[in-house]
Amino acid sequence: MLYRYSEVFRTLLVVADAALVSAAWLGAWWLCVQAGWAEPSPGLQAHAGMLLAITPLFLLLIRGQGLYRPQREGSLLREAGAVIRVTGMGVVLLVTLTFFAGSPLQSRAIPAVFSVLAPIGVIGFRLGGRLALRSLRRRGLNQRFVLVVGAGQLAEEIIHRIQLHPEAGLQVLGVVADQGRGARREVADIPVLGGTSQLKEILHGPDRVDQVILALPQNDGLTLEKVLADLEDEIVSVRLVPDLLQVMTLRSSIESLDGLPIIGLRETPMVGWAVVKKRAFDLAVCAVLAVPAGIVAAGVAGAVWIASGRPVLYGQDRTGLDGRVFRIWKFRTMRRNAERETGPVWSGKRDPRRTRIGAWLRRTSLDELPQLWNVLRGEMSLVGPRPERPVFIESFKREIPGYMLRHKVKAGMTGWAQVHGWRGDTSLHERVEHDLYYIQNWSVGLDIRILLMTLFRTGRNAH
Repeated sequence: MLYRYSEVFRTLLVVADAALVSAAWLGAWWLCVQAGWAEPSPGLQAHAGMLLAITPLFLLLIRGQGLYRPQREGSLLREAGAVIRVTGMGVVLLVTLTFFAGSPLQSRAIPAVFSVLAPIGVIGFRLGGRLALRSLRRRGLNQRFVLVVGAGQLAEEIIHRIQLHPEAGLQVLGVVADQGRGARREVADIPVLGGTSQLKEILHGPDRVDQVILALPQNDGLTLEKVLADLEDEIVSVRLVPDLLQVMTLRSSIESLDGLPIIGLRETPMVGWAVVKKRAFDLAVCAVLAVPAGIVAAGVAGAVWIASGRPVLYGQDRTGLDGRVFRIWKFRTMRRNAERETGPVWSGKRDPRRTRIGAWLRRTSLDELPQLWNVLRGEMSLVGPRPERPVFIESFKREIPGYMLRHKVKAGMTGWAQVHGWRGDTSLHERVEHDLYYIQNWSVGLDIRILLMTLFRTGRNAH
């Protein structure tokens, strides 16, 4: 089995990375000299001498990204991204260190070309290795055989995900589970080989088992203790999947606190560079829309003033990111002091408080245009869950599970729920489900898709 020699392969991978980084550095020097971007002096020997610092630096950075750990279940795209980050950090450190050492690089073109050649070489080599392993696994080599302990939803999810990634070389031999009357013979089309009392017998059977995955429900602690005790004197690898399906409503993460694993159950994807990308996207779109939106807004403001007088704008408190309250701005669509007698209430169809032009503005969503100012101020985003009034949130969060998770991201002018018609006086449960889907699956591409859908679906349930 290849995994028995994993340490050998890891060493060979370090050697390969060192060779590829060195080749990329020397190749960058040669290409720049040939193209006339760099002087041949001080010569190849001086540049080769810099590899004494460059190679260890890059190997440490690659190791820091976890790229020497087994990548059987990892994706090539994630690995490629890590290699690109390593190259960027390495080049910045290299230029910085040489500058402060008093011997700046003779040509900026050399590190620039190196920053292209290095990731191409490292990613290409790893891609080739993955393709070779995939070919071996198709032939039945380099396989790991797995037993799944458990028969519930969690076990089914584990089996399903293993089957989705045959390139990982994992095969589920069977399921071990204690069952009463009406016992299932299969779980997700995988045969049940016996109960937990037969686990040792199954492990010592004719079929080799390399790994046992424990996928027991959280209320089955006694069975978990018994299984772990039975596995103490076995040589198989044991992996525990915590039963958190019911509480992992957003993205999860695992951190280490002085060696103690801590699982984050409600992590937003809007952290780090994702925050920068989303903010940059908002500002870029606002810059493009500045002139046309300004012209339309001026026309709408004039129409509101002619139809119902001043004020043209209407401000209202809303709850946004992390539960912070901010002032949202809209073109006024209702008569002045509309809530003086009724207090805060939802707007419904044929609301008698609307002005003559207000119904049209709401149907076209043009009353939302002033919120571009909220976006520019950073209080809102172009896309995200629509912000709600604090007075309503107190009741919503008691009635709708997960409602407050909407505030893990900035509120938006439009959102996944709105383009699917869940706006106005519609189901709040459906609205929250769509908002949580957006948070879990956010990307700039999804934001672009929602903005395009907004152009054609503005009038659905808008009143």
